[in-house]
Parts: sequence; C-alpha cells; structure tokens
Amino acid sequence: MPTDDASPPSPAAESTLWSGHTSQWVHFWYYFFCILLAAGISVAATVFGLATAGVGMLGYLALIIPLLMWLTRWWVTKCTTYELTTQRLRIRAGILNKKVDELELFRVRDYTMEQPFLLRLVGLGNLTMITTDATTPTVAMRAIPNVEAVREKLRNAVQNERDRKRVRQMDVDSVDDGSSGPLH
Repeated sequence: MPTDDASPPSPAAESTLWSGHTSQWVHFWYYFFCILLAAGISVAATVFGLATAGVGMLGYLALIIPLLMWLTRWWVTKCTTYELTTQRLRIRAGILNKKVDELELFRVRDYTMEQPFLLRLVGLGNLTMITTDATTPTVAMRAIPNVEAVREKLRNAVQNERDRKRVRQMDVDSVDDGSSGPLH
C-alpha cells in the first residue's frame, strides 16, 4: 500500500501579537464642540433664568444633549477593538449590534503609517492597509498607540503568513514598448 510522505503542513497555532483600540484623541474637535455647546447652553439658561425670575432655569436640562453626544461618541470608539494575530486582523465594532470583520494577513498588499502633528504629540498614529480582500479593500486603524511597533509587527506577520501559505503577490507594471500604434 503506497504512503504519502508529503503530508500537508499542520496549521500553525494562532497567537495574539497586539490588541488595542482607537484613542479618544481622534475625536478632540468633536469633544471640544460638545464643551462649547454645553457652555453656550449654560450661559443662555443663566441669562434667560435671570430675566424670567428663575423660570428659565429649566434650560439647564438642555445640557443633556451635549452630554449624550459626548457619551455616545466615547462609547462607540471604546467598543471598537483591533486584534492583530499571527494570521489575521480582527476588528470588532458595535454597541448593541456587534460586527466582527476579519482580514487574512496574506491578503495585505501594502500599508501606510501616518502620524499627523496633533496625534504625534500624544504618541499616536494611523495605520492604513490596502488589501486584496473583496469586502474591505482598505482597512484603517486610526489613532492607535505605539503605531511604529504595530506596523513592524504587522509587516513581520504578513510576511510570515505569506511564507506559511506559500502566497506571493505579483506586481505587474505596464510597459510601453512603442508598439501600441496602428498596424499597417
């Protein structure tokens, strides 16, 4: 009875390389607007309250609006988490309805790290990936801490996963050899 000596490689154990979430700093201007709105409501309620002999103090109830705006944005950001493993990037999002999006690392074609000035001041950066995945051709992780180390972990994990799966990316350049003219 013949035996097959070339058995398929056993799947490698998947381990977590990094996990984190978007920093709240990415919403600085939104939170700043909420503070200005709350200040405006407070001033208007105070002025209106003084003019109406205390009846306008109910205007302070409107402070619930910027508070709810702030809390909703904070909670949505806090509930979005990233997990980089040796085989995939898992993105979990949602408060009441949860969504899990997984990107196989061998599908990552290119990645870009950006550190805008304000994010760099607080040690954060953005990492954007261009992929061959049909549902998510671009994946962005915004305002993540220690972005350079995460990018390096991603780079190594992508290369290791491509080697493990024996996948190679083909770059095709368009070459103009001058023969594209009309035929005679």
